[in-house]
Amino acid sequence: MSRIRITGGEWRSRLIHVADAPGLRPTPDRVRETLFNWLGQDLSGLRCLDLFAGSGILGFEAASRGADYVALVERSRPVFNALKKHADGFASSKLELFCCDALKFAPPVSMGKQGFDVIFLDPPYGQGLLTQVESRLADWAAPGARLYAEAEVPLLGLGPWSVVKQGQAGQVFFHLLEQV
Repeated sequence: MSRIRITGGEWRSRLIHVADAPGLRPTPDRVRETLFNWLGQDLSGLRCLDLFAGSGILGFEAASRGADYVALVERSRPVFNALKKHADGFASSKLELFCCDALKFAPPVSMGKQGFDVIFLDPPYGQGLLTQVESRLADWAAPGARLYAEAEVPLLGLGPWSVVKQGQAGQVFFHLLEQV
């Protein structure tokens, strides 16, 4: 089991233990730092969705940086249990966890039709999950929502979202997308 740290906000420097699970590759510190430079350090007032949560590091970073609400979705029960343990340790009402298939996720009724302002997409590689989730993005996104996507190849866009910023760290391509 490895550990990663939250890089900013209220929970800065808190360590997250990463479960040993196939395909689980938490977003590296320097990529997260770049992402939150793109999004802004203060996410107050924003609703975020960490759709393929894994370790939960993207969602935890968003909550640490002031997001009002963060939904974390993870399909694997053992990984979800580790995620829940960390979330319970934060004792934050901002976090809500869902153990389900990302492709079948339905936002909680309490959200109404508001949608998410930021959606983090970091699915397991080699399964075509970004393409599969593309048709659902409009159901989840608030007007003006931004997407963050990691992939094994560079992206040009995702549905009506176009890449506005991108980077590469090793074999990981990361992208910030906005609606055109």
